Amino acid sequence: MNKTKVLVVDDGVEFASTLAERLQLRGYDATAVYCAEDTFAAVKSEPPDVILLDLKMPGMSGIEILMTVRTFAPDIYVILLTGHMDIEKEIEGIRLDNFDYIMKPVDIKELTVKIDKAAEKRKLGRE
Repeated sequence: MNKTKVLVVDDGVEFASTLAERLQLRGYDATAVYCAEDTFAAVKSEPPDVILLDLKMPGMSGIEILMTVRTFAPDIYVILLTGHMDIEKEIEGIRLDNFDYIMKPVDIKELTVKIDKAAEKRKLGRE
């Protein structure tokens, strides 16, 4: 069975790299990137099954990154990571398939459940 490929995108280098390591320890093929440009390059070169994407990024926001990724990789499931309770306001008007969010600090068990569901949906979408 192939490992679920997860791309962690967060400008917090320590947070992103630690989260990727924690996911690797749980059997995921996880890597971390820290900016929009690296996200686009990673998705184009080796598309992940799931992207964990920080909502608040410098330069391009997580929403802008999400919308750009959708233009060339519409089937990748994205889980937004946010430390803000007003996420509903942030994502108001966005009605996309393959999308979810989770609050920071991240509960790793809750996150892995969401990743597993996302990977299963993506797998079913390919069949």
